[in-house]
Amino acid sequence: MKQGLLLCFYILGGIVVGAMFAGICEEIPMLKWLAYSHSIGISKGNPLVLDLSVLKITFAFSMGISVAQIVTIAGALFLYNRSSFR
Repeated sequence: MKQGLLLCFYILGGIVVGAMFAGICEEIPMLKWLAYSHSIGISKGNPLVLDLSVLKITFAFSMGISVAQIVTIAGALFLYNRSSFR
């Protein structure tokens, strides 16, 4: 249980740090490739709608990930494996 929470903490930390790093690298021409991102999912522009005439439910889910986030998540997993807390 403790190791699972620690792993989630490392991964979430990698996602947040990667997003900040991607935002910073977006302004630097040489590192702009780290800010390249792609969104996947059911977007707001084309949601899944369930219309029951009395009730209308809209489902939408979107997730975006950048190259910098992939790199920092990999680094976070490496640090998790090297940590002595496990």
